[in-house]
Amino acid sequence: MVIVLLRLILFALVAYAVSLFARFFFGLKRGGPQARPQEPRQVRGLMVKDEVCGTYVPREEALTEVRGGVEHYFCSEECRRKLKSG
Repeated sequence: MVIVLLRLILFALVAYAVSLFARFFFGLKRGGPQARPQEPRQVRGLMVKDEVCGTYVPREEALTEVRGGVEHYFCSEECRRKLKSG
């Protein structure tokens, strides 16, 4: 009876070691599809540059303000305020 239990424990340890090796060797990750990194978002359309911080944002998502007939683009409300105060 004791020998059977020891064999079962040894088999479980060997199976665990093999699964760790397989995960390391083949690069398998736990958790299925949720564990995969997200693919980068595809941006379509024109990119515009925020004049304050230099960040490029899609024109459709940019905050805009017209000054002197020229349209200015901003990535955030904070950058828009910085241009107004500066």
